[in-house]
Amino acid sequence: MRMDIWHLMVGRPLKSREAQAEEIGTSEGLAALSLDALSSVAYGPEAIALVLVTVGAAALPYLVPISLAIVGLLVLLVLSYSQVIEAYPQGGGAYAVSKDNLGARSSHLAAAALIVDYILTVAISIAAGVSALTSAFPALLPWTLPLCMLLLAVVSFLNLRGVGESARAFLLPTMLFIVGLLAVLVFGLFRHGSSQAHLSVAQAAAPVGTLLLVRAFAAGCTALTGVEAIANGVPLFRQPRQLRAKRTEWLLGAILAAMLLGIALLAVRFGVRPGGHETLLSRVMAASVGRDWAYYVVSLATAAVLGLAANTSFGGLPLLASMLAHDHYLPHVFAIRGDRLVFESGIWVLAIAAAVLLLAVRGDPQALVPMFAIGVFTGFTLSQTGMVVHWWRTRPPGWALRAGLNAVGAVGTCAATILFVLTKFLEGAWVVVLAIPLLMLLFRQVRRYYARVDEALHPGVQPAPVVAKPRPTIVVPISPQLSTLTRRALEHALAFGDDVIALAVFFEEDEQDLQVLEAAWEKWAPPVRLVTLQSQYHSVVRPVVRFINSLERQKGERLVVLIPEMVPTGRLTGLLHNRLGSLLAAALRRRTDIVIGMVPMHLADDEPNDDD
Repeated sequence: MRMDIWHLMVGRPLKSREAQAEEIGTSEGLAALSLDALSSVAYGPEAIALVLVTVGAAALPYLVPISLAIVGLLVLLVLSYSQVIEAYPQGGGAYAVSKDNLGARSSHLAAAALIVDYILTVAISIAAGVSALTSAFPALLPWTLPLCMLLLAVVSFLNLRGVGESARAFLLPTMLFIVGLLAVLVFGLFRHGSSQAHLSVAQAAAPVGTLLLVRAFAAGCTALTGVEAIANGVPLFRQPRQLRAKRTEWLLGAILAAMLLGIALLAVRFGVRPGGHETLLSRVMAASVGRDWAYYVVSLATAAVLGLAANTSFGGLPLLASMLAHDHYLPHVFAIRGDRLVFESGIWVLAIAAAVLLLAVRGDPQALVPMFAIGVFTGFTLSQTGMVVHWWRTRPPGWALRAGLNAVGAVGTCAATILFVLTKFLEGAWVVVLAIPLLMLLFRQVRRYYARVDEALHPGVQPAPVVAKPRPTIVVPISPQLSTLTRRALEHALAFGDDVIALAVFFEEDEQDLQVLEAAWEKWAPPVRLVTLQSQYHSVVRPVVRFINSLERQKGERLVVLIPEMVPTGRLTGLLHNRLGSLLAAALRRRTDIVIGMVPMHLADDEPNDDD
C-alpha cells in the first residue's frame, strides 16, 4: 500500500532502456541546469548595491562598471567551460578535471567545494524565490519559512520523478522569466530616454575607496554561481551531448550578461537603492513598468524561477555524488539509481541539508550570500587550472591558445576566491572554510574503509577452493511459552541440520513457568533438544551469549543462531514488541564464527504451516 502511494507521487518505476526518455535538450537544459545562474540576477546586483550604499547613494553608479567587470569574467568562464564540456563529456566538471590532471587531493577539494555550493544553491534559491514573492505580496511575509519548506518539497519530489520530467515541468516558467524580464528591462531602457542620461549620472558618482570596490565586486560575483552546472551534467543531455551542452552554455552566458547589465543600468538610472523587505530587482521592475499586470506577471515568474533554480543542484549533486561513490569516496548507496532512474540518495541528502540551512537563517537569502560563492569559485579555479594541465599533456591543434584562455580564467577566479575569503570571512564565509576540509576528511575516511573491505574480500580475484565444513549446531532462542512462532523456527532449523538446540531463558521467580514449559515440551516431543537457563539478572541476552560461548565445537565448525521474531504490521505497532531478537542479533553480530538468521512471522500470514 505504501509503495503504491509512493509510486503515485513520484511515478511508476522506469525500465533501464527508458533512461533515454529522461535525457534533455538545449531548451530543457536551460530549465534543468541553468536556473541557478539565471536566477542569480535577483541577488547578485543587489549584493553589489548593498556594499556600495554603505558610503551613500552617490556610490551607486559604480554598479555599472562593476557589473561590466563581472560580465567579462562571465565570458571567460563560459568559454572555459565550453572547453571542459568538449574534453570531459562524461561530466563531473571540476572534480573530473582535477582528478585527471591535478591528483587526488585537488579532486577532493573540488568535490567538497561543489557539494557545499550545491547545498547553498538550493537554500539561497528557495529563500530568494520566496523573498521575490513576499516583495510583490507583502502580506505573505509572515509565512516566509513555511513557503520555503513547501517550495523545497515541491522541487525535491519533482526531481525524484526524474531529471527530464522536472526540466519539462520547469520549462514554461523559465521561458516566461527570461522573456518577461528581458522585455521589462528593454522597456525600461527605451521608455525613459537614451543611454546618455545614464552616462551623465555615472559621471557624477562620488569617489570611493578601492577596498570598497573590491568588496562590491566580490559580492557581485555571486551572480556567476551555476555557470559550471552544465559542464557537470553533460551526461544528462541527448546525443550529440557535447554540442547540446555547449549551445546551452553559450545561451546561458548571453542571457545572463544581458540581464546583469540591464538591471545595473536601470538601477542607476532610476536611483533605486536596496534595503528593506523589497528586493532591488522588484524595485527596478516597478520603476520600469509600474506596479501593473506586467510587474506582477514577471514577479511571479521570477519567484518561481528563483525557487526552481534549486533544480540545478538537484541535477548536479546526485550525479557528482554517484561519481564519488563509484571512486569509493562516498557510501556506495549514492551510486544506486532508484525506480525512476535517478540517484535518490543524493536528492534526499541535498533536500535535508538545504532544509537545515533554511531553518538556520529563517529563510533570509542575504544571510546566505556571504558564504555562497567561495565553493563554486574554488571549483572554477581548480577546473581551469586542470584544463591548462590537460592541454599541456595532450597538445591538440591550437592547444596553446586554449591553455592560455584557461590560464587567464584560473587567475581571475583564484583572485576572486581570495577576495571572497578575505572580505566575507567574518560575515559567514568561515562556515564554508570549515565545511570543505571536513568533507575532504570524510572522503578520506570512506575511502580508507572501502580499502579495508577490498583487502578482506579480494573482489575480482578467484577465491580459494571451496572446502566442505562440518554440519553446524543450530541454536534457536525461544520464548518461555510454546507458540506457532516456536514451531516455525524449529522447522527452519531442522532444514539446516540435525543438531538443533531450543534455548529458553527464565528468571529466578519464574520457576513455575519453567515446569510448565518442560511438561509441554515432553508432551509435544519435537526432535529437538531443549535447554533451559535460569538467570539471576533480568537479562535474556547475556545468558544466551554465555551459553553459546560454552558450546564445544569441532575445529572449523560454525554455529548458526536462528532468532524467531514477529514482524510488526507498521512502524507504530513495532513499539508494541520487545525487540529482544534485534538486541540478541546485535550482541552476536561481531562474531565471525557465528551465522545469524532471522525467522520472521507476519500477522497477515494466513497459512501458519507455510514456510515461505
